[in-house]
Amino acid sequence: MTLGEIPTRTGVVGGGQMGAGIVHALLLAGSEVVLLERDPTAAQGADERVGRSCDKSVERGKIADAAEPMGRLTTTTDAADLAACGLVVEAVPEDEQLKRETLQRVEAVIADDAALATNTSSISLDALATSLRRPERLLGLHFFNPVPASKLVEIVIASATDEAWRERAVTWVRDGLGKTPVVVADSPGFASSRLGVALGLEAIRMLEAGVASAEDIDAAMSLGYGHPMGPLRLTDLVGLDVRLGIARYLERELGPRFAPPQLLVDFVEQGHHGRKTGRGFYDWTKESTV
Repeated sequence: MTLGEIPTRTGVVGGGQMGAGIVHALLLAGSEVVLLERDPTAAQGADERVGRSCDKSVERGKIADAAEPMGRLTTTTDAADLAACGLVVEAVPEDEQLKRETLQRVEAVIADDAALATNTSSISLDALATSLRRPERLLGLHFFNPVPASKLVEIVIASATDEAWRERAVTWVRDGLGKTPVVVADSPGFASSRLGVALGLEAIRMLEAGVASAEDIDAAMSLGYGHPMGPLRLTDLVGLDVRLGIARYLERELGPRFAPPQLLVDFVEQGHHGRKTGRGFYDWTKESTV
């Protein structure tokens, strides 16, 4: 059954910043959502993240009461609770083996007519699909951070993805979630990460070389080219550790132009991962550049 254009019951695996944002979007679309986490502590944290996101929707006037969507959320540590979901989105960290294991775990419990999606921002869907029994129903639903405010979802089509699932995904994103779908073929970094990381890495190299400050580099792109935020602030928002992982993957797949700058490597090794740790290219505790 579907509610509008979104399955009445959906699932998300992984309740970090991105996963919680995806849950929030599905709840606002009217779906009942099952959020799967690895242990009770992580499940409680994920539930709290979704709750804060719903509270912000109330503050912005998007919904009247956070209790109503939160009442449709089930947070669990048991994968069997995903069994009745018509769509499950994997949103675990950007590690290929972890994603393979997660997708296999989900496929083992969901119905044959349910869709299986990954929120990967760079990993090949064809590689992930090799471990699945029904690779034709795997597709990429790459959401963008912050999910509630982002208007875009990148739909990634693997070699084995059935055309019917492609069409359903476009409808889900456009009519169910109210976001704009862009459809891309499976390739390293897809379209958004490949271009976004390339810009971000060059901005880091410029900062490393002393060309300009982080604020001035970002202002050049936001004021000169109309970007909603500059590449360094965006890297802080995404997470320097996440960007480093994607850069290393793209370097392996596409060559040395995606080699991460030493400054990025150093910051990650020092624990400066961006907004989530309080410091990256900006000091998020003071909202000034470092």
